[in-house]
Amino acid sequence: MKQLLIVYHSQSGGAERLAEALIAGARDPAIETVTVNVRTALEASTADVRAATAIILGTPENFGYMSGALKYFFDRIYYPCLDHTQGLPYALFIKASQDGQGARTSVERIVTGLRWRAVQPPLIAVGEVSPAHLAAAREMGLTLAAGLDAGLY
Repeated sequence: MKQLLIVYHSQSGGAERLAEALIAGARDPAIETVTVNVRTALEASTADVRAATAIILGTPENFGYMSGALKYFFDRIYYPCLDHTQGLPYALFIKASQDGQGARTSVERIVTGLRWRAVQPPLIAVGEVSPAHLAAAREMGLTLAAGLDAGLY
């Protein structure tokens, strides 16, 4: 079985709502060969990342940056994963109150150093989480899991 790891942080619930929609998409019954593992940024481990076939990262925008919890996740896994996860397919979702670009840039700098590869454009949900945001999150989860299922990544 392929492993899709979803690592996210949510402070006020917006990113969690997006994560729930994304998880529902990734766990679509049509996906047969992918196990979806969900961890908060504070509980995700190096072993989780090293076991993953692909990863989806989620964060709120905090002061124009990723959440402290997601940064702490990267602090813990960066060097132990550096030589073992190169090329790891990843996607990113951000619950933003402004434009989300600072959070996006901060995550992209770190994953560039890890040499992970983006397989979808980031989903940036600005403002209140809407039905359109939830549909886009569900689609992101489904698309990444279906790509793994089909052997694209």
